[in-house]
Amino acid sequence: MRDSIKVFAPATVANVVCGYDILGFAIEEPGDEIILKKNDSNQIIITKIEGDNGKLPKDPNKNVVSHVIRLFLEKINSNQGIDIELYKKMPLNSGMGSSAASSVAALVAINELMGKPYSKQELLPLAMEGERIACGNAHADNVAPALLGGLVLVRSYEPLDALKLPYPKDLSVVSVHPHVDVPTGEARKIIKERISLKSAVQQWGNVAGLVAGFCTGDLDLVSRSMEDVIIEPVRAMLIPYFYEMKQLALDNGAIGFGISGSGPSVFALCEKKETAEEISFKIKELLNQKNIESEAFVTKINGEGARVISE
Repeated sequence: MRDSIKVFAPATVANVVCGYDILGFAIEEPGDEIILKKNDSNQIIITKIEGDNGKLPKDPNKNVVSHVIRLFLEKINSNQGIDIELYKKMPLNSGMGSSAASSVAALVAINELMGKPYSKQELLPLAMEGERIACGNAHADNVAPALLGGLVLVRSYEPLDALKLPYPKDLSVVSVHPHVDVPTGEARKIIKERISLKSAVQQWGNVAGLVAGFCTGDLDLVSRSMEDVIIEPVRAMLIPYFYEMKQLALDNGAIGFGISGSGPSVFALCEKKETAEEISFKIKELLNQKNIESEAFVTKINGEGARVISE
């Protein structure tokens, strides 16, 4: 069995507009990297964190990576000591699944290091526990695609049932992260607990249409279905110039546009890379005119999910 390993886990777009907590897809970049090394101390030790500007705790009792590694080792009845190096290569509190990428990278790495006793599907409940630590809710719409890759539907949480869906492989994705603060926990608190039956029926129709559109490659159906009448109207208030960005993207050929996870990041689906690059440029230009710094990524849907980089 190997003594050290390096793993990459990708950023994700959760919800995909109308699929709150049940839909998400992985993207090719950015993502997090983690290096695990066995030690003889029987302790889980975070030796290095880079890229977080000092914001993440090195206390193994408070960090999601050490938490999920501990859960994994308890599950296999092991007291193996582990040294952890975490390289954050994506923004924190961005709505791009930062905590999910870290948890998933950690679990795939420790699973490989300990002889791969579990499949990726079997690691999913442990990854969700990392989300519970990060934001207070063990949702799967980030960790499932980061782990499994591609477009994932969480059909049920009790019992857990997550499955990969077909999607057009040539789609391009624009992800833009405005440098404004929208903590995930706060973004979840403002969501209404009760909605009208009329709104629920409209949302169900959009979710069903979105899934059908992806599975059949009907991009016009995908476009018509990327409408959220429940979550977006509330969360959009937390993201400066959201509707201006949305209109700009749609006017320039996006299939659809929405909030990535809980925000503040936004995303656009595009049929062509050239369209995505133009939309990325114009959204960044708009935010710059409003004195808001941002970073943007033009990428594809990542069909593989977390992967071993090297031993």
